[in-house]
Amino acid sequence: MRKVDFWLVGFYSLVYVFRVIDSANYSNAAIINLENGTGIKKELGLSPSQWAWTLSIFSYSYMIFEPSNTLAMKVFSPSRWMFVLILGWGISACSSSAAQDFKGMMCVRFAIGMAEAGFYPAVLYHMAFWYKPSEMPQRIAIFYSLGQLSPAVSGLLAYAVGFMDGLGGLAGWRWLFLIEGLPAIILSVVALWLPDYPETARMLTDKERSFLQDRLGETAPTGKKGHWDFKSLKKLIKDPTLYTFSAYWICHGIGGFGVGTALPTVIYELGFTTTSNSQLMNIPPYVSAFLFLNIVGYFLHKKTIRPWTTAVAIESTIIVCYIILFTVHNTVVRYISLIVAVSCAGSAYPVIWSERIRALEGTVASGLGIGWTNAMAQFSGIAGPHVFSTVFGPTYHVSYGICLAFLSVGIASILTTWLLVWRSDRKKKAEQV
Repeated sequence: MRKVDFWLVGFYSLVYVFRVIDSANYSNAAIINLENGTGIKKELGLSPSQWAWTLSIFSYSYMIFEPSNTLAMKVFSPSRWMFVLILGWGISACSSSAAQDFKGMMCVRFAIGMAEAGFYPAVLYHMAFWYKPSEMPQRIAIFYSLGQLSPAVSGLLAYAVGFMDGLGGLAGWRWLFLIEGLPAIILSVVALWLPDYPETARMLTDKERSFLQDRLGETAPTGKKGHWDFKSLKKLIKDPTLYTFSAYWICHGIGGFGVGTALPTVIYELGFTTTSNSQLMNIPPYVSAFLFLNIVGYFLHKKTIRPWTTAVAIESTIIVCYIILFTVHNTVVRYISLIVAVSCAGSAYPVIWSERIRALEGTVASGLGIGWTNAMAQFSGIAGPHVFSTVFGPTYHVSYGICLAFLSVGIASILTTWLLVWRSDRKKKAEQV
């Protein structure tokens, strides 16, 4: 499995770091070089509403293109499709440095979202061709947790690039976008060497190929050419967990992840730091998320804890943090609460993804189910910038109140899904007897 892990966990994690940097740095760009008068909002003439739209348009393109991207990977093969996606967002990210107004930035942001939309669900779909559901939690945790480090790296990058303001006649934020897109262009070429499926991987011996195919369940997706089990799609649509999982993904996306879309600004408006130091203070929440998720992933792998109870505990902890942010005025306490909330928010989806994939059956259903479910998370990017608009700052009481409502519904959704999956498992066991 080491050969497989090198590519499906190692390489994908590296690419994911740069993918999240691309998206996270747009939030960092909001406050870069504000004191110099060369900030992105001033140079492009963006109002608070227009800025929120340039943030959220990224997620609209995600929602449009994400569900079908997983099946496109099956049509073109993982290696070729990943090459297209990674190259596309690398070029688009670099192009955003040339935007001159609101319309230009909207177009570029939509293009970046269109290219990046397929990556995360395609990685999970690709893993489903190789790993058992029981083997996925820790691997997903490693992959996803490294992505959680990306905003910390982007904070450091934004801090350093801030000193490049005016170099070559370009504002600091333009240098930021130009630099962040280059690694993706390079990594896209490496993606051409990805192993596609156990049936076709050239890096495997015949014995290894047979072993990897035989160990997977009958309902696992397969890389066999022409294998499209569209009957599983009808079953997917009728499955109530499609809708309860979707409800949870939406509620956590807005309630848990929403603050992440404006975190640098929220931290800055706590009132005890400059814009430059705020970039550095954006790092601890994501470093904490990386550490917390890996610890949780380890205990999930050891079966010391269970995905469902862990997900409920995570949502409950975020609720407590938001209540503190809503009621407490001490700056240090509020910042610590933000760290805990962001750490938990970044861990919720990976904890439950293995259960989501396990509930899917067949190649088509797995592809569309993974893509659809992850697309629901994009409501964080659509609603988040508006929920955490600067018009609600610096206290953001309205924002936290909205998030509390969504998180409460999210807990109800995950409990309902848990019950439905438990009943389904019990029914399958009864049929086998």
